[in-house]
Amino acid sequence: MKTMKKLTALLLALTMALALTACSSAGDPTQPPETKPAETQTPSDPTEEPTNAPASFTTVEEGKLHMSTNAAFPPYEMKKDDGGYEGIDVEVAEAIAKKLGLELVVDDMDFTPALLAVQNGESDIAMAAITANDPERQKVMDFSDSYATGIQVIIVKEDSPIQTKDDLANADKIGTQDGTTGASYCADDYGEEHVTVYKTGALAIMDLLAGTIDAVVIDNGPAQEYMAANEGLKILETEYANEDYAIGFQKGNTALLEAVNAALAELKADGTFQGIVDKYIKAD
Repeated sequence: MKTMKKLTALLLALTMALALTACSSAGDPTQPPETKPAETQTPSDPTEEPTNAPASFTTVEEGKLHMSTNAAFPPYEMKKDDGGYEGIDVEVAEAIAKKLGLELVVDDMDFTPALLAVQNGESDIAMAAITANDPERQKVMDFSDSYATGIQVIIVKEDSPIQTKDDLANADKIGTQDGTTGASYCADDYGEEHVTVYKTGALAIMDLLAGTIDAVVIDNGPAQEYMAANEGLKILETEYANEDYAIGFQKGNTALLEAVNAALAELKADGTFQGIVDKYIKAD
């Protein structure tokens, strides 16, 4: 009889152990179910617009997107009378910042320091009608997808003997803006002794009008602005160079670059980008 009781007790214990094992394999019902990390969860609302921008990028100041620029390059970036900034690059950067949930901060400085600021991690992006297909720049900076085509043109006085690009070989002094590809091209093509470098294109135009230099090589956008503001000048029909404009980043800042590229693609697709360009560059 005692043996039967022991056997019954043993069977009961085994049954309870198996039941407990089954419960533990299914999860403790007193604990909340395990959830996946937020970044890997899929939105439950099928109408929610997905974001293509990675969530892992960082900026030099939390909640802000710092843009280094040289606000003396119309129509891409220039100062307003109230002390603010406007232009194609400024408005595109504002739209990108909004897409990324950030506030744009414009850090205005000379052109070369603007490039150095992003290289040194002092700003997040550099936008100043920057040519991306310059091999020397590509060694020290990363670039977004191109957002515009830049044309380097030649400005001379209306009575100048310089009529084509080839005639620049006879120029004594060619004016360019410091740090620009125009300055590099002219130094390579005609020698540094024939190139005068200025902090801004406007200063070069002043010397051209005064007869101190023979020509100015600069991007077509600001060239058109200088032409409209100053009589007695003309742009030669022959272009000096053709380039791609892009946004500059610190080398290796891939997460922010990808986020900006995604935002830029959306702005192009929904017409926002073209609307900004049309505001500043009127169709002929």
